[in-house]
Amino acid sequence: MNTASTTPKARKQLSSAILLWVRTDQPRQVGMDYWKGPHSGIISANPGLKEYRQIHLAGDNPGRWPATDGVETAIPADRRIDGIADVTLKGVLSTLQGRKQNAMAFKDEINVFRRTLLYAGPPGSARWYDVAPGEAAGSRAVLYLRRRDGVSGRAFRAFVNKQLAPALAATGVLKELRTQTFLPWSRKLWDTPDVAHDNPKDQRFHASVMLGFADDASRDAFFAGDTVKELSAQLAPLASAIHAYDVTAALTYVKDGHALPHYEE
Repeated sequence: MNTASTTPKARKQLSSAILLWVRTDQPRQVGMDYWKGPHSGIISANPGLKEYRQIHLAGDNPGRWPATDGVETAIPADRRIDGIADVTLKGVLSTLQGRKQNAMAFKDEINVFRRTLLYAGPPGSARWYDVAPGEAAGSRAVLYLRRRDGVSGRAFRAFVNKQLAPALAATGVLKELRTQTFLPWSRKLWDTPDVAHDNPKDQRFHASVMLGFADDASRDAFFAGDTVKELSAQLAPLASAIHAYDVTAALTYVKDGHALPHYEE
């Protein structure tokens, strides 16, 4: 599919994603509410942020992507993610501005999370596509992709940026499209105390794709349609896992470099 001429321009960003699992010694909603409330205030006060969103995932997420030979599309229950801290920095020096808030976040994680994993990429590796300017997404899903052994990182990133994203944009049904490709995972980037950071090599991810739709019905139709089947056939030689999660809320706490008095949905 030649979609280069119809692909919206990508705005390249410096973003990272922290995958989060809430504690299991209390009701799941208690942890999600704490993250939404007290913990969000710590992160939002970071002066180096361009944007901070919390991506809340449904508690029941067996995997939206259709079964594909040789690809893990069923999300393992013991690795099912509860939420994602979606963080975009103003620039490469922003990490220095946020050291105080990061130290506070490190100490607070034990109050809500049992496992956290930070995935990061170099500047420009996150891309936001203007697929529907001025139109809000009423429903979302997020994909996490694992590169197949033997496939180079360069080839995988090229597929995500030059084939997958344009094909998704060309569907005309998306209200939001964002992609991230990741550097090799390292525990040292976010080694918070008293919280698990176990991430075996065969469980690691190499890219993510955020998909926004007008409503749940549009999302359901997308995953049941021919486009996903065609993309799945193209992805199978490169990806060993495609985990598609339903998103229950995408809450924005920092927007265009400014902390909001109340989060936006």
